[in-house]
Amino acid sequence: MTRANHPAPLNWLKRATSPVEPKRIGMLHELVPAATTIGFLLNPNLPQSPSQIADVQEAAHTLNLQVHILSASTDQEIESAFESVAPQHIQALAVAADPFFDTRRQKLVALAARYALPTMYHFREFAAAGGLVSYGISASDAYRQVGVYTGRVLKGAKPADLPAVQSIKFELAINLKTAKELGLNISDNLLSLADEVIE
Repeated sequence: MTRANHPAPLNWLKRATSPVEPKRIGMLHELVPAATTIGFLLNPNLPQSPSQIADVQEAAHTLNLQVHILSASTDQEIESAFESVAPQHIQALAVAADPFFDTRRQKLVALAARYALPTMYHFREFAAAGGLVSYGISASDAYRQVGVYTGRVLKGAKPADLPAVQSIKFELAINLKTAKELGLNISDNLLSLADEVIE
């Protein structure tokens, strides 16, 4: 079974990733410094979406960027969101951390390529699939923590007695092939911070 077939752990993972949306916006700005208008694609059905919007809007304001919120909770809405990029003069896009988008990885990467849109994702698997860049928690580390918790419960620990744990291992992955196709030069600073550079 793939990770996408385990919704409960994925929901737990996304709760851990959403506070880093502002950092993703900052990295996206460093990747595409000429962009003055960015898009933020989110699923409005996710309970965390209001806080995601607030975090992104605050980060965009700090960086002097205009941000357009693009909502999508179906395949058709994802396509419509990308179709709206040009009319809204969106020059770069950040995809919110969300289990729904994880299950649409190939579609999102393909649409970003079709519209030649520099896009920031939340898991390295997006960059490995051809996306430009990703920054977020290490999925393997988070799943290891889920395994540790499961083991403790199976040994008799009460879930309510276990402390909340948030992943502290983050990964930055950059796809240089995609950057070249988009005509982007990746700064030495970002390259030095990258945990994985895909060529």
